[in-house]
Amino acid sequence: MNTGKYIFAQLIEFLPQRIFDRIVMKYEGNKYVKHFTCWNQLLVMMFGQLSNRDSLRDLTSIISAHSNKAYHLGF
Repeated sequence: MNTGKYIFAQLIEFLPQRIFDRIVMKYEGNKYVKHFTCWNQLLVMMFGQLSNRDSLRDLTSIISAHSNKAYHLGF
């Protein structure tokens, strides 16, 4: 049984979220967003790159398959 953090969650800790949020606020990236923020999009795209997904459909299917672990992954 896994008692620590997932590797992806450990990698996210190195990202400066405050600086990213400041840039998003400067350019109004989340202006009309209701649920899927720029930060979430960055995390999903990083997950797709690190898990070597070939398409957006493949990425969405793997994210939905791990939806019960989304909080622990950092989404």
